Amino acid sequence: MNRLRNRLILLFLAATLVPLAATVWMTTSLLEHSQDFAPTGKVDVLSRSLQQTGRAYYQHACDELRRRAQAGLAQAQTFTVDQRKSWPAEVAAFAAGGDAEQFRLDGPGGDQVEYLVREGDGVHVYRAALGMQMDPLERQIRDARATVETASELDVRRGLKLAYVLLATVFWLAALGTLVYMAHRISRPIHQLTDGLTKLAGGDLNARVEERRDDEIGRAIQAFNNMADKLQESTERLVYLRQVASWQSLGRKMAHEVKNSLTPIRLTVEEMLARHDDADRAFMAQATQIVVDEIETLERRVRAFSRFAAEPPVMPAPMDVNSLLQERIAFLKTAHPEVAYDCRLDAVPSVVADQDLIKGILTNLLENAAEAAGQGGRILGVTKAAGGRVAIEVHDSGPGLSEQARSSLFQPTISFKKRGMGLGLSIARKSALLSGGDLTVVKGELGGAAFRVMLPVATNGFQARSDRG
Repeated sequence: MNRLRNRLILLFLAATLVPLAATVWMTTSLLEHSQDFAPTGKVDVLSRSLQQTGRAYYQHACDELRRRAQAGLAQAQTFTVDQRKSWPAEVAAFAAGGDAEQFRLDGPGGDQVEYLVREGDGVHVYRAALGMQMDPLERQIRDARATVETASELDVRRGLKLAYVLLATVFWLAALGTLVYMAHRISRPIHQLTDGLTKLAGGDLNARVEERRDDEIGRAIQAFNNMADKLQESTERLVYLRQVASWQSLGRKMAHEVKNSLTPIRLTVEEMLARHDDADRAFMAQATQIVVDEIETLERRVRAFSRFAAEPPVMPAPMDVNSLLQERIAFLKTAHPEVAYDCRLDAVPSVVADQDLIKGILTNLLENAAEAAGQGGRILGVTKAAGGRVAIEVHDSGPGLSEQARSSLFQPTISFKKRGMGLGLSIARKSALLSGGDLTVVKGELGGAAFRVMLPVATNGFQARSDRG
């Protein structure tokens, strides 16, 4: 469960729901308040009032005209039966009906009221001026009522409220979706980083987190990967040094035992030669020489193991790797005139290391490169800055290294070659580790083998010290 993402979402909900609810309430209240004073409401009230007033006025005019007609105060227009064919349509329609009397508007714009009264088979029509045009008034009132009824049917107030709430909900859901997406983007690399730390704490030194960001989280992931790289490198160094320590202990014991055995063998053989008669002296001398040579060979290997098992004091100091590499090449070039040497030196800072140990490393690498390159071969020395440290590389044009050779390249082995004891690379890597660096195999630029020595850069506050590995 991604707790960080859920917390971010809950924080968003808490930070937005309360203000959103308050905003919606205040807005709808103001909207409702504003609707109370809308023109539609006033028109509704005014139209009803005018309608009632108009009806009352018309009814009053009708009543007054009837009173005057009944009192004989108003003149009437009489329509007799013998004139029936010439009656106006409204008079004929009234006569055909069953009503005893009828009122109707007449005149231009309805400014008169007519009072029709049945008299036998005839009709009397009384007229009176209203003092105003009723038709335009009725039309205006009718239009106003239609407007009010239309507004009522549309329910503008409710529609505005619904539209506002819907719009606010849509914006809020869009913000929520954006937050969920952003929370996932933020929490996912943190979750991956946590998993990486868990794996690393569980002993998986190959645990890494993919870098896809350049912000603070990306820098944290990069720092984790760098820490994992350094931890893996330090662990591998520690394992190698422990192996070397075991080999050293075994080498000391072997050297001591072999030396104890070789000394009496040498003395016994020499004593045998001294006491033998002259007849077989030539044979004995030859046999003795062979045994002595083999004993000396074994002694050389014993001395090599002794040097390998020894732990000399390490005295680091600032040094210029460009000058040191050029000095080693110039020193060894005369011993291998059949090999062509070349250098590619960058402007690298000074390193802090034991100069004697680095000389021994470069001598071993250059000697091995010359032996691998052979007649007409080439050797390239390179210096460059890499990963906050300084690298010294030695490339040769020899046949290169097989996979089997690479798997046990830095393990101490016993070699019976005329040159070398099989411990050179083991001693060289041990010296590099004691100097705070490492010795590794890299891809060769000349088609053969290539080795890289990584050394720490010297700092301003460096003070020379003596350590033991």
